[in-house]
Amino acid sequence: MFKYIPLGDSSFLIKLGDTISTSIHKQLQALFLEICNAQIKGIVELVPAYNELMICYNPLEIKYSILVDKLKHIEEGLNTIELPELFLLHIPVCYDPEFAPDIEIVANTSKLTTEEVIQTHSSVEYLVYMLGFTPGFCYLGGMNNKIATPRKESPRQIIEAGSVGIAGNQTGIYPIDSPGGWQLIGKTLLKLFDPERKPEFLIRAGDYIKFNPITKIEFEEIKNLVESGEYTLRKDRRDG
Repeated sequence: MFKYIPLGDSSFLIKLGDTISTSIHKQLQALFLEICNAQIKGIVELVPAYNELMICYNPLEIKYSILVDKLKHIEEGLNTIELPELFLLHIPVCYDPEFAPDIEIVANTSKLTTEEVIQTHSSVEYLVYMLGFTPGFCYLGGMNNKIATPRKESPRQIIEAGSVGIAGNQTGIYPIDSPGGWQLIGKTLLKLFDPERKPEFLIRAGDYIKFNPITKIEFEEIKNLVESGEYTLRKDRRDG
């Protein structure tokens, strides 16, 4: 049974559990989709996280008690909901030192060679749990703890979009130029967020991504294709 936790007079949390797991994630995805489909008058915004969903609503349009009753009714039918088709997205990443200023730090911390760091990082199919922090920033699950590395003590003021980093036991891609303290180990040329594109986000919560190592020559080739609009992202169907 989910927990409903008020946050004020216009928002509350639906907490699905206390852990991060694929089973809770699937329930969260189903809940999110069903609430969207229900088009309940008064709901302003839905904000999904690892194991909870924040509901922002207008109390002048719907009372808290009535809204919770509607959501509990949706909750009761979640087991019968079929989730959308999932995909595995192949993200080309160049781990060359030019784009990986911190890969030696990760290697030294992990007591591995840089080649072993690359192999370990690129051998996993990462589940995209949610998007946030900045537009299109993916919170990924599944990184091997062998390469877990603390974030930098002094964050960089600017990290280029497409930079791939590690912080603790997480890895991710910076979708836009922004400050950040993650250890940078590579770069992709793909735009995770583009306000001029439909859909704006390249990656969806619920999908999986895999980092595919490429050379500097391949990096330049992909750069030309991306700039000309001719690059096609490889997407494979994947079971949940």
